[in-house]
Amino acid sequence: MAQPAYDAPEPLAVDSAPVPAYGTGSLADVLPTLAAGMAVPGMSPVIAELAPADRACVFLIDGLGWEQLRAHPDEAPFMTTLIASSRGGTGRPITAGYPATTATSLASVGTGLPPGAHGLPGYTVRNPDTDELMNQLRWQPWTSPRVWQPYPTIFQLAHKAGVHTAQVSSPTFENTPLTKVALSGGSFHGRLSGEERMDFAAEQLAAGDRSLVYTYYAEVDGKGHRFGVDSDPWRGQLMYVDRLVQRLAEQLPPRSALYITADHGMIDIPFDEQHRIDFDEDWELRAGVALLGGEGRARHVYAVPGAAADVLAVWREVLGEQFWVASRDEAIAAGWFGPHIDERVRARIGDVVAAARDDVLIIASEREPKESAMVGNHGSLTPVEQFVPLLEVRS
Repeated sequence: MAQPAYDAPEPLAVDSAPVPAYGTGSLADVLPTLAAGMAVPGMSPVIAELAPADRACVFLIDGLGWEQLRAHPDEAPFMTTLIASSRGGTGRPITAGYPATTATSLASVGTGLPPGAHGLPGYTVRNPDTDELMNQLRWQPWTSPRVWQPYPTIFQLAHKAGVHTAQVSSPTFENTPLTKVALSGGSFHGRLSGEERMDFAAEQLAAGDRSLVYTYYAEVDGKGHRFGVDSDPWRGQLMYVDRLVQRLAEQLPPRSALYITADHGMIDIPFDEQHRIDFDEDWELRAGVALLGGEGRARHVYAVPGAAADVLAVWREVLGEQFWVASRDEAIAAGWFGPHIDERVRARIGDVVAAARDDVLIIASEREPKESAMVGNHGSLTPVEQFVPLLEVRS
């Protein structure tokens, strides 16, 4: 009998994957804690070290992971001082949630729920009603936002409780379905420049005796995807956003707390066949697969009827120790998507879920040409992707 050309590594055990800190220190726990400090009914202070404040602002910097911030103190001097602040700041990492990707994380922030409850469990996931892949960032193809994500946001609950609530972001995002299901409540204020957003966020904080404000900046993530973490363009964006944080911090009205966080970290992946496994060119990985969802480091794999067990076995064999590869039930039981899964969400999760452990991607060069060409990537359960900062400034 012919021997294999190499000894396939033992697949990684699913329970060896680190699980996000849902319920103790994840993105989904931030706003409920802040709202509890403002006496919003039904909210609990999950992150105990966040002391109550009458006015709170969350500044989310897309793509700025904890490890990237710690590695660049010269480019981010102000935020670096907050890590070891003696002014009451937390200065610690929290986890994004799985997958560590923008649509999922923004929904976790805004609803205060983990992905298994709010129902945005990936970059692209299958819509069980149509058997099509739905891009939850771009909301394509369109589906009813309130059917897809029926829970109220923390902003809506706070607004109902008499808290002045506002979102200050790019005008582009005002009417997007993702904003509606994840971040709406109170008033939205579109401002083009980062400086305008900081100034107006400070004004909105001062507009109420109790205020909850959210603001956002995207280009750290954009430069990371295009040029890579630690590239000159990425470093330039980090320097710029550090100045924005300081600008907002210096304008805080009395009795305020500013929290700086992010939706995910990022890792650069080399451009070679060892590190970029092309699904469109790999007949073994394609066998029995009806739809390939998710993204390069956090894949949802949807099998043709009756093939799920075979697809799981092949993906485990081919990917070996490079990925944690789980069945849907295994990933749910391990808590990747949170402690509980809403029934409407279960079928959106892949029959097979593959989370990268090493610096590797599963690209799809034909069906996902733009995503496959990105330098910086994210999505998985590794610390570089999961850990995001939670920094605090109080006035």
